[in-house]
Formats: sequence, C-alpha cells, structure tokens
Amino acid sequence: MTGPTPPQTRPADPRFSSGPCAKRPGWSLSALEDAAVGRSHRAKGAKGKINEVIERSRKLLGIPDDYRIAVVPASDTGAYEMAMWSMLGQRGVDILAWESFGAGWVTDLVKQLKLEDRRVMEADYGELPELSQVDCDRDVLFTWNGTTSGVCVPDGDWIDADRDGLTLCDATSAVFAMDLPWDKLDVTTWSWQKVLGGEAQHGMLVLSPRAVERLESYTPPWPLPKLFRMTKGGKLNEDLFKGSTINTPSMLAVEDHLDALKWAEQIGGLNGLIERSQQNLKTVADWVDGRDWVDFLAADPTTRSCTSICLKIVDPWFTNLDGEARATAAKRVSALVEEHGAGLDLSSYRDAPAGLRLWGGATVEPSDMAAVLPWLDWAFETVKSERMAA
Repeated sequence: MTGPTPPQTRPADPRFSSGPCAKRPGWSLSALEDAAVGRSHRAKGAKGKINEVIERSRKLLGIPDDYRIAVVPASDTGAYEMAMWSMLGQRGVDILAWESFGAGWVTDLVKQLKLEDRRVMEADYGELPELSQVDCDRDVLFTWNGTTSGVCVPDGDWIDADRDGLTLCDATSAVFAMDLPWDKLDVTTWSWQKVLGGEAQHGMLVLSPRAVERLESYTPPWPLPKLFRMTKGGKLNEDLFKGSTINTPSMLAVEDHLDALKWAEQIGGLNGLIERSQQNLKTVADWVDGRDWVDFLAADPTTRSCTSICLKIVDPWFTNLDGEARATAAKRVSALVEEHGAGLDLSSYRDAPAGLRLWGGATVEPSDMAAVLPWLDWAFETVKSERMAA
C-alpha cells in the first residue's frame, strides 16, 4: 500500500528543540572570536564582559535600575534554588505547579526544605491553577511559562502590588519572549539556552529591593552551600551583581550570549523578540484551526505559550489507543519528520501527555515554523495508515 506523499519543502533550519534552543539566524563559531578565553574570569576584560551581559540584559528587558542582576551557576535550576534556600521560611508559602518543572519546585519545598506552612496549588497539563486563590501576603512560587505544558500565566494582574510576601518567578522560557511586569516580581530567574539560544549551565538571577531586604534581614534555619550564598556579614554581596561570579563561568558561553543580546538589539529589542515568537504561535494556531487531528494542549487561548508550543493529538483513532500505544505512535510521528531532516526534537516532554512540542522562541524563523507543519500532517497520516493496516 502506498502511503502519503511527503512534502517537498523543508525548513532551512530544522531545529525546534525546547532547550538548548536554536541559535540566532546566521550564527556561526566566528561569533566567539573575541571571547576572553585563557584569562581569569576575574581579570578586567573578562569581568567586564560578564558585567556587559548583566547591563545589556537590564536594558533589553527594561529591568528597573534598583533591581540587582547576577550571573550564577547551574542554569535556571541553580538560580531558582539559590533563592528558595536563601529566602524561604520567613513566612508561609503558596506554590503553583501545572507541569513538570513547577512540580520540581514543589518537591524541593515539600521533601527537601520541608516547610510546614505551605499551600500547594496544582493543575493538570493544559490548565492553570486558580490564580485568584493565591495569597500574596505569603511567599508565592510559580513558573511564568510551563515549558512542558505550553501553558503560561496571561499577566501579572493576580499579583498584589502591595503584597507582604515575595514572588519567586521561574521565567526561563518566558523572558525575552513575553512582557514581564517587573514591579510584580521579586525574584526572577532564567537560563541562557532558551529564547536567545545560548549555551547551558549559566543562570540569571534578578532581585527586587524587597528581595534584597529579605536576604539582609532573615537567616534561614538550614545550612547554605557556597553556591547559594548571596550575603556576607549580613549584607548583600554586591560584587556578585557586578560581574564577580561565585564560581568560574565559561567565557565562550559569555561571548555567545553577548552575541545573542546584540542580535536582539538589532532586530528591535524586546518588542522585536516578542513579535517573532508571537508570529510563530500564530502560524501554528492558523494551522491547527484547519486540522481535526491536532489541537493545543493549553485549553485556554489566553494561556497558550508562544515559546513552548505543546500539541495534543485528538483524532479518535489515536485517543482510543491505550497510554503506551499513544506514546509510541506520537514518538513515531516525530521520528518520521526527523528521519527526513525536516524537524528535530519534536516529541513532547517525557512526563507530559503524548503529543508534539514545537519551540517558537525568537531564534526560530517564522518561515521555518511554517515549513515544518506540512511534515507533521504527512507524518501523522503515515503513522495512522501504518496502524490501520496492521
């Protein structure tokens, strides 16, 4: 039996991974030629480059002048855990989770820090917890964008401006693609390998003046590893927020991120980055609207991520399969596209419902997003034909 005919056009860049993400258009290793390799990261030139990352990030994202910004170890995970271990325990905590990474912070809170005064607010993949139930006089922990569910908070209106608690926001697949309300965020973290396509293992940590006050007035009851320490003698270690990192960073990765930040400035800054990500989402949304076999995992259009675009297969043939068979079929769809060099890393996250995931961050060309979608149609029809004929 002859199967469906594959499309003729492939994306110029088939990389749709949700992390590490595609490099900026036109990137090459020549972008790293000015890297401060072979020098101490505390030397003037190298430290200046780290501080340049901080200040370019501040300007590009519109981060207030009185907020501190640091480059820290261990990617977004390290940055967020630094904040949790250093600041929590002073008051009760509300923690929100609607996908696997948010669930990881719940595990930290419940099983590692073992805070008793806690309220865990969870929702299934595709949904958000009830934001109106959050008490902002408690500390609030949440991800802005659920990387593995494709569900993001629509805005910061649910966060009280005159709150007594701190808000700790994991913004790793949101920052540079979504407009964050800095006045509502006290701790914000992200990693380089997401929206700007940087390299792994470096995290960014942003602290509001309220977060700094917490650090200087409160000492947690548990020991703090060296990598988590942000104070000296009860005062904020200001050097950390001026380019003096806790441990040795990769100066190649620093140079690469500077290149990405400069590219972002050239294409229109934050607005240009958001526009590209939104165009990718629109391209997928228009395609989904014309299909009856696929839909967004995010049930509410206002909470659909423009970066981690998660899709579910809704064809009755597929939904009638058992869980293991659905997972196998979905992986077969993404594998077929990959075998033809038309799209890489398209499978949903391992803990998410079986389906597909397309990264729509700003480094992905909208023309490439448009080019991969017919391949998904072809791969799905191919897999369906294979199964029906078996």
